[in-house]
Amino acid sequence: MKRKLNWISMLAFGFILVGCAENSKEEVNATADDVTEEKAHEHDHQHEPNEKQEKIYNGYFEDEEVQDRPLSDWSGDWQSVYPYLQDGTLDEVFEHKASQDDSQTSEDIRSYYETGYKTTTDRIVIEDRFITFYDHGHAHKGEYAYDGYEILTYEKGNRGVRFIFKHIGDETGVPAYVQFSDHIIAPQKSGHYHIYWGDDHEALLKEVSNWPTYYPSNMDGHDIAHEMIAH
Repeated sequence: MKRKLNWISMLAFGFILVGCAENSKEEVNATADDVTEEKAHEHDHQHEPNEKQEKIYNGYFEDEEVQDRPLSDWSGDWQSVYPYLQDGTLDEVFEHKASQDDSQTSEDIRSYYETGYKTTTDRIVIEDRFITFYDHGHAHKGEYAYDGYEILTYEKGNRGVRFIFKHIGDETGVPAYVQFSDHIIAPQKSGHYHIYWGDDHEALLKEVSNWPTYYPSNMDGHDIAHEMIAH
């Protein structure tokens, strides 16, 4: 069953997340003038994949191309890129983006990503059915099961997919829902991702301004910066 939701403002901040029915394929219509999350996704992924690369979409795909994905697509040890923004490592990324866009300065772009990347969870480990969040040195581990995906349709016609997992264990201190967005729409190992988490089922799809972003923990800041520039 498909469900269509509409909203006027998409200025919510923080970590909020919503689940969808198990194995459901729901489509959501967004009508904000500036959908910052997908804008960033398109900006970072303007290349055509070869057959060994991730099959990455640039905001345009057919519904039938979207497939359910297992949590193992995001398995691994991941680090937040936010500390690299704070210490200046990603400045070369913002300078590169500004050189491609006369309407913005590198400081404008840095401010935009400051909001997008902001998080206190500096590390996430995903193994089997479990997700462990490391926040200020404290680990919070929970068991999760796949809860379907949401297709978001934006006013400009571009679209995005978020894959959702629901907490099914009895652990405390972990979010009820976790949602991944990584520009991939079918089963495939992720190279990096944007993530949303929280307990509010209805509020998640309004969160398009803050999208904490994670790369493998074995990459250093300069490797990540160069990867971002290459994309």
